[in-house]
Amino acid sequence: MPTETVYGLAADATNPSAIARIFSVKGRPENHPLIVHLADVEDLDRWAPGASPVARHLAASAWPGPLTLIVPRSPDLPAEVAGGLDTIGLRVPAHPMARELIRLAGVPLAAPSANRFGSVSPTTVDHVLADIGDRLDPDRDVVVDGGPCPVGVESTIVDTSVEPVQILRAGAVTNEQIRVLLDGDIGDASGPSRASGMLSSHYAPRCEILLADDPHDAERIADTTANSRILDGGADLARFARTLYAEMRNADLDGIDVLVAVLPPASGLGHAIRDRLTKAAAPRPG
Repeated sequence: MPTETVYGLAADATNPSAIARIFSVKGRPENHPLIVHLADVEDLDRWAPGASPVARHLAASAWPGPLTLIVPRSPDLPAEVAGGLDTIGLRVPAHPMARELIRLAGVPLAAPSANRFGSVSPTTVDHVLADIGDRLDPDRDVVVDGGPCPVGVESTIVDTSVEPVQILRAGAVTNEQIRVLLDGDIGDASGPSRASGMLSSHYAPRCEILLADDPHDAERIADTTANSRILDGGADLARFARTLYAEMRNADLDGIDVLVAVLPPASGLGHAIRDRLTKAAAPRPG
């Protein structure tokens, strides 16, 4: 299904067998928790009755939108969807087709990115079909085309189950916005991996990613690197985020060996872009 961030591989979050199929299609480790999508802000009370006042404040302020809140898991959500954890990530997507689909389903939908685990997330239906089309069942699976995703990077994740809260993944709801909403009461991200995108290597294309601090640095690297291409999003960070994954995929389609990516400033949406590029450039398992 489309969301404003990336396309999600959606299934009934209350059904263990449906959840198991998500993990199978993605090739995702079963101890890696999924994000569960709700139709409306008011659904937080139904599916997270133990949510803290901080979680409720963030939900009221930023939902619908690209913000995932880690909250105590309701017993009505099976342990399988949370990778066996007692917490769960919840969000209300801003994409109208996603919300209508959840309403029609009548249950929350677990929906990690609709691609193979660890690879580049999909922001169009073509990306989805290229990644997992051969793993879908034409007799029971449906791909809902909502057009290109307008944000293009995954949601911000805030762990509200700890004090002070921690930002576990940067996204379009920026670190600065979260700090304003919480009057700066935020701790450094620490502890074990407990949410999507916390692994050191993720969002990776087949080509190698090298990071550059500025355009001149990128040109220097590219000049001495065979079969390379420069990725520089410039000052328009919203466009950079929206097209980031497509540019990675295009590099692979064009047979590029090395993509030299210029890191944006570490502010606003730049935090999210830097996070995705840094993880894409990290040494890959195996």
